[in-house]
Amino acid sequence: MMVNFKSFPVIESSFHMFGGHIRSVSGGWSFFEQKHQAFELMCVLEGHQTIQIKNQSTETYGPGDIIIISPGTLHVNSNASKTEKMTYCCVHFNIESLKLRAEIIRANANVVIHSESKLAQSAMKTMEEILAYTNKNNLSKEERDLKIQISFYNFLIQIIHSSTVYKDLGNVKYTEREAQVARSMATMIEDGIENEEPDKLNVGVICQFLNISTGYGHRVFRKVYGCTPLHFIEEQKYSKAKLLLGTSDYSIEQVAYMTGFNSLSNFSKQFKKWSNLTPSKYQQQVLHKRKVRTLKDSGFFE
Repeated sequence: MMVNFKSFPVIESSFHMFGGHIRSVSGGWSFFEQKHQAFELMCVLEGHQTIQIKNQSTETYGPGDIIIISPGTLHVNSNASKTEKMTYCCVHFNIESLKLRAEIIRANANVVIHSESKLAQSAMKTMEEILAYTNKNNLSKEERDLKIQISFYNFLIQIIHSSTVYKDLGNVKYTEREAQVARSMATMIEDGIENEEPDKLNVGVICQFLNISTGYGHRVFRKVYGCTPLHFIEEQKYSKAKLLLGTSDYSIEQVAYMTGFNSLSNFSKQFKKWSNLTPSKYQQQVLHKRKVRTLKDSGFFE
């Protein structure tokens, strides 16, 4: 097949998974009220679990059933039985895509998804695969982590497919007007990061431009995307910093300025909080990985 030219999509992705475990608990077990800054996927393997989500009715679910708890949701988990043991699997995850975050919150979060659904079956399969890869001692860390990510991405694809199934079940978490406001705020923030416009990184200024109160803007953004506007600004700055540090075109001081910091010192402190690495150490690691040798032994990266 002759093709003159066909471009491939540009993909920038950030996926974070943590706090995953499988656990058996005795009858009467309960965990204190909590909330997280990430999504939590909870799957019941044996027995029945009760979940109380603030301002919602208590629900009990059993083997093969799952629930995706959205960020910032106060909830209490407990064993529904006072005498029988229960086994569950859970994992916390975060994704960079605001559109997918909003879709999960709108259609899938904070409701029990029962075992007969394709989404629940996909979640259980993902948990089984994660457990299997975790137990394989012959895999390198890199191969294990990639296999786990592939498995979880397949689950996220199933979320996209299943969203139409749940779309008309009255489980909508926000109105179209709220979605529109949140999208407008996110677009202004993204423009501000890309074009280095400080005013578009000020939530008060953004809300004033959209003719809404700052409090309403914060509430709606979190309702739709599961994070505050300020948290989203930090995520966007971090993503841009990593992208710029990943080339040799800019000095670290230039990257600091281009991501909105007024000093190299402040940028270095914040970047270390984000990545647990200094900007220089991160840059060294990334550029080393991206170095490709030609036949003439001259390094290049395209």
